Amino acid sequence: MPRNPGIPHEIQAKVQKQVDDFNTKTFTKKQHPFMRALFGETKQGYVARFKSKFLYLDRIDHGRPSEICRLTWNGKIDNWDFAIYRHSRNFYDPNEQMFPGEEYVDGTVEGAMKAGMAAYPP
Repeated sequence: MPRNPGIPHEIQAKVQKQVDDFNTKTFTKKQHPFMRALFGETKQGYVARFKSKFLYLDRIDHGRPSEICRLTWNGKIDNWDFAIYRHSRNFYDPNEQMFPGEEYVDGTVEGAMKAGMAAYPP
């Protein structure tokens, strides 16, 4: 059985740019000055993790990271398999299709992040 290759480095760089661009346009709200003075500037947005053929999209909200979804590399930048993270059962479920935001799942990284925003609002 042939080994499924990992995500190429050039694709990882493109994905990281997509995540950064999405974070910039989606998480532009500035913190209240009082909260910033108390806690400092807190990072908010998606974080991409790559492992083998998987792209894990976690999100930092209020200073804490949380699992959102996992994408599986299929050889094209716009053809990923999607699995939502089910916090109630602590696993990524590729068969779950009934969740808020499922209409955004279109095989793209941006679609996955939009679906994650609807499924798990910040």
